[in-house]
Amino acid sequence: MRHASMFVSWCCVPLFAAAPVANALAAPAAEPAAQPADIVLLHGAVYTQDEKALWVEAVAVRDGRYVAVGSDADMRALAGPSTRVIDLHGRMLMPGLIDAHVHAVEGGAELLFNCNFAPSFGAEQIKTTLAQCHRKAKPGVWMRGGSWDSDFFAHQNIPSPRRWLDAIVGDRPVTLKDDAHHNTWANSAALRAAGIGPDTPDPPGGKFLREADGKQPNGIVLEAAADKLGGAAPAHTPEELWRAVLHSQELAHGFGIIGIKEADSVEPTIASYHEVEQAGKLALYVKHCISTFQQQKTPDSHLDFQVFERIRSAYRGQLMQADCVKFYLDGVPTPARTASMLDPYLPDEKGSVTHGLLHVNPAVLDADLVELDQRGFTVKMHAAGDGAVREGLDAIAAARKVHPRSDLRHEIAHASFISPQDIPRFGALNAVADESPAIWYPSPVFEAVAAAVGKERARRFWPMRALIDAHAPMSAGSDWPAVAASMNPWGAIEAMVTRADPFTNGSERLWPEQGITLAEALRIYTLGGAAALRREAETGSVEVGKSADFIVLDRNLFKVPVTAVSDVRVEMTYFQGREVYRRHEKADHSRK
Repeated sequence: MRHASMFVSWCCVPLFAAAPVANALAAPAAEPAAQPADIVLLHGAVYTQDEKALWVEAVAVRDGRYVAVGSDADMRALAGPSTRVIDLHGRMLMPGLIDAHVHAVEGGAELLFNCNFAPSFGAEQIKTTLAQCHRKAKPGVWMRGGSWDSDFFAHQNIPSPRRWLDAIVGDRPVTLKDDAHHNTWANSAALRAAGIGPDTPDPPGGKFLREADGKQPNGIVLEAAADKLGGAAPAHTPEELWRAVLHSQELAHGFGIIGIKEADSVEPTIASYHEVEQAGKLALYVKHCISTFQQQKTPDSHLDFQVFERIRSAYRGQLMQADCVKFYLDGVPTPARTASMLDPYLPDEKGSVTHGLLHVNPAVLDADLVELDQRGFTVKMHAAGDGAVREGLDAIAAARKVHPRSDLRHEIAHASFISPQDIPRFGALNAVADESPAIWYPSPVFEAVAAAVGKERARRFWPMRALIDAHAPMSAGSDWPAVAASMNPWGAIEAMVTRADPFTNGSERLWPEQGITLAEALRIYTLGGAAALRREAETGSVEVGKSADFIVLDRNLFKVPVTAVSDVRVEMTYFQGREVYRRHEKADHSRK
């Protein structure tokens, strides 16, 4: 999604929402067949994402690429004695999806190795879960877990979160992430291991909440301060990371995902993907955004660009690249009040008023983004508040001024609150709105945000319709394991249309005027995602010459009520012409 030519021209997106009919099929597109196809798929409802022939009946694949798309009769002509012929029986085939913002290895590791509980859990449920994990774990092993609701402590009588954990696990270090994965809850042993005590100052962009005495940390650690805790915990072993990569890949394939953008990768994570690819076991397109966490010690800290150059060169592969850099411009607009807002938050329980935090000073961000653009790196900038969104857009504008011919497309991630005057700037700057629609509906997360900014203001969350109308380039991702319970994109796709809870189909909707069409949502998750990986010439649509990365669904999304989209099941996933997932079959995660 970095080349100017990759811009998805939303003014021209066909809003096709009818079922395909046989006499409307376009003429097949095919290349001369010197030899039979390897695979022919017939009798389908093939949604191509190619505006010249949006629906066809059948496709043919050879050497991992589409060699023809069109009618059943034309595809049959390409079948030879050894061709695998698959009857789709009318099922929908479409391009594989791309999760353009995910922390897949982190999520895989959490599922495999952490003590997990849902954000909906109350104090007693969390206590029971932690006690069970404590009994099963080896003595002294650091316990990681989560996720607790961002508004949890506003509804619980827990004067000292640190001591509450101590009573359950004793001297075992425990760190639990919140549902946004920005803040951490720790016990005394974990705080001691990280060297955090009464005299530990709050770091720039972070905060240690304190006990009633105002000195002793109470166990709740916000934003950049949580990084100190994370650094004290033992790192995952290469074997654990290997397993996490393959586990998250299996999950992705099951949801119809054929490409991901790791939104905040440290070098061990990148190395683990590289090792899996070298072993011939990687079956995803992967783009890494290299973390700046270790370098952004203060808001005035400039980056060491040679670190990014070395990582990009060392781990370049056929399926994987590390040529994106991740910034955190602010935090989250929950009761933590760490997202940077143009207008102030509601007063907190002490009556204090704040606009939140900017983690990077504007002049520093401008200079670093200009340099990264010059070196060929794209940038993904976490920006939850409208103040951070403006800072990110200003930095992109600075890069455009210095390098007006640059074809790199930089991303504003989440962009949950946007000032109306900044919406047109996305299209004008070719700046990507990288959205996380898994929570675009009334939910506990929304209630936590409303508690911090007020309900009326909270309802102006994620102006997707306005962004599309302003010709903003778009991508979307789960942000899993932050907030989203899984990588499953189908509930998010439904919510992009309905702005309602896709799992309860409740009547309440979040800013329904900002809903988009199903065709637009699917385009964002296919061609928009392909552009985010800089692979839109290779994947994202069913077209001759492109890689055969497709999925087969158990229903035609355009023939069922939109409220049934979240229930879709992927029957098959193909990556580069090879079946990588079939429903009810399990994958082998061994290293041998």
